[in-house]
Amino acid sequence: MPGRSAFPSRPRDLRRGAVLTLALLGALGTAASTGCWERGDEHQVEAVRADVPQTAAADAAGGAGTADREAVARAAAEAVAEGKSGKKAAQEVVSRSGDRWGVVYDRGEFQAFEEELDGRWTGVGLWMRGGRDGRIQVARVQPDGPAARAGIVAGDRLLAVDGRDVTGLAAADVVALLRGPAGTPVELRLGRGEEVRTAALRREQLHTESVTVRQLPGGITLIKVASFTRGSGEQVRRAVRGAPAGSGVVLDLRGNPGGLVAEAVTAASAFLDGGLVATYDVRGAERALYAEPGGDTARPLVALVDGGTMSAAELVTGALKDRGRAVTVGSRTFGKGSVQMPTELPGGAVAELTVGTYRTPAGHSVDGNGITPDLAAGERAEERARAVLGGLGVGR
Repeated sequence: MPGRSAFPSRPRDLRRGAVLTLALLGALGTAASTGCWERGDEHQVEAVRADVPQTAAADAAGGAGTADREAVARAAAEAVAEGKSGKKAAQEVVSRSGDRWGVVYDRGEFQAFEEELDGRWTGVGLWMRGGRDGRIQVARVQPDGPAARAGIVAGDRLLAVDGRDVTGLAAADVVALLRGPAGTPVELRLGRGEEVRTAALRREQLHTESVTVRQLPGGITLIKVASFTRGSGEQVRRAVRGAPAGSGVVLDLRGNPGGLVAEAVTAASAFLDGGLVATYDVRGAERALYAEPGGDTARPLVALVDGGTMSAAELVTGALKDRGRAVTVGSRTFGKGSVQMPTELPGGAVAELTVGTYRTPAGHSVDGNGITPDLAAGERAEERARAVLGGLGVGR
């Protein structure tokens, strides 16, 4: 029988001081994004965390099922007793359960994903997104990384890794194929339109700045949050405090696959004076996340979102929108609002299984629905955001 889990019984996002797989990088980053880190998710595929984990082959439109934790542990224990892979057996149970965000990692993968929460990972610099048909698509490319230097761009389809077809694979399996020691080779087969090509890459130790700040014309400060890794929430707060007096802020959450929920709550706190950020269920028990008091509630604010805005990033979006703090601009967000919790399995694998869902302050469920912005905008979303702030008096 399995022993007691080595992990506290709290969602990943809440575990390290308060986090959700967010995915890891969600959207799948060859690294990070997972909902509990979602890995709130931003799980990502090589990354959410961008190499941030994500759940790739999931149907983005449906609600999340749940896997029976005891059944998963029992399958792993039986497999290990027979000299087989506990991870593989557990993943088969999760796959059959309909838990589209549930995933099983071996110990090394899990530890690597933990490291990615610091914004560091070894990979090729890709964030991936899974479609309803099981196809894996590049959501974002790390600037100056191996993939970028090879000419891979967002929108390309990932067809195979080292000759193995990845269509329909679980996110964790795709992540495992993309990862490896720095300096080791990996061959990707990619599709772009009707063209199919191969790219021979070498994995590298990569680093990403989760939060970047730049000044736009007209007295506007743009704060781009690529993912909610450790320390990113406080970086957002510092950026808001350091913005010029009287300037408006654009909070750019486009392509953000999620990450640590605690960091997302801290980021939301930069614009709120306490109050509710989100509620969530854990096996039927309702809990709540609250902003810290003292945020800037007067500065005009626009939040930019798109279909790559996931998980923890959707929590921030929902809180700012529902509480009337920001005008949201862009396109409907991804719709990952489920809570995962990690459980150690016999043999050393770790299962992150869905245990509940998040809701915005107004009670709207994000999972499977996403958030529709106040104003629709496509490629010219940043221009639209500037126009909105101008209408609110910024730059006059």
